[in-house]
Amino acid sequence: MGQSAEFGKFLKIMRARLQPEDAGAQESSGSRRVPGLRREEVARLSGVSTDYYTRLEQGRNIHPSRAVLDAVARALRLDAGEQAHMMDLLEHCASSAGSPGPVQKVRPALQQLLDAVGDVPAMVLGRRADVLACNRMAHLLFTDFSLLPTAERNLTRWLILDPAAGSLFRDWKTVAAEAVGALRMDVGRHPNDPETNQLVGELAVHSEHFRQWWAGHRVATRAAGTVRLHHPVVGDLELNFETLSLPDDPDQLLRIYSAKAGSPSSDALTLLNFGDVGAHAEAAVPEPAPARRADS
Repeated sequence: MGQSAEFGKFLKIMRARLQPEDAGAQESSGSRRVPGLRREEVARLSGVSTDYYTRLEQGRNIHPSRAVLDAVARALRLDAGEQAHMMDLLEHCASSAGSPGPVQKVRPALQQLLDAVGDVPAMVLGRRADVLACNRMAHLLFTDFSLLPTAERNLTRWLILDPAAGSLFRDWKTVAAEAVGALRMDVGRHPNDPETNQLVGELAVHSEHFRQWWAGHRVATRAAGTVRLHHPVVGDLELNFETLSLPDDPDQLLRIYSAKAGSPSSDALTLLNFGDVGAHAEAAVPEPAPARRADS
């Protein structure tokens, strides 16, 4: 499927989620055979002809102006991330056959920075949310990605397919759905990438949740927020995260998790950072008293 067809499919799905009253269109007479706005309603709200908008949805080889695209985005009530994704779908033309991109590498200075912030979990994410590097705290909090096969070192794959992730994140569905939305954004920027297609295919085969989220064409661009965890060793945590773009590495992101100073979550991170928590806990348990001899 060409990128113009993906652009048209995205418009259609965004149109289907709206009702006439949602977009300020007046209810027309007659029953609606399909959910959402009609094409003529979006066309009217966008200030273009129905025929022109129909050709947009059909993925015809036309070149709308930025003013028209902005008007369509307003009519469909797209947020900033959805509008950016729409532009990516239109602007990044897909070739008939993709080729693997360059091997993703982390600069030594960036790895040094990860190790320097050793008291808080930090990681570098690349294309498709591939986990390119983590510090020790990230391994302790989530999983040791360095021990996984290279093809499986992907945050979205781990979130959706590893049962341990489902137990760790108390709001797993929200976190996993946002990860799928970020993957959708990546597909828009880098269409027809073989490794991405392989990842999407694997997730679609093994996860009903993924199939539903992917079919909904949801996109996500949340660069900061809060996650609630239940760690098997240190219990409940509530952590803030910040995701920073790296100017010299446009396809890489630095994500850092932290806890409010003096909070129970901060204490839990400190405990996790102790190292072998289990050994400390075992050492704190007193030795049982020797059994009393029957003849004493």
